[in-house]
Amino acid sequence: MAYFITDDCSSCSACEDTCPVAAISEGDGKYVINAEKCTDCGDCADSCPMEAIVKA
Repeated sequence: MAYFITDDCSSCSACEDTCPVAAISEGDGKYVINAEKCTDCGDCADSCPMEAIVKA
């Protein structure tokens, strides 16, 4: 998995709405990225207002 959502996530859903392959879903207290679905496009990191999505 190329990207990881840190604990800085505010659960705003901007990343989920942006992901072209629906690899992001709401987890326990923050959103999570499904590594098997992720295509490493970086759209999620670009859309995150909290800068909570980083390269793993």
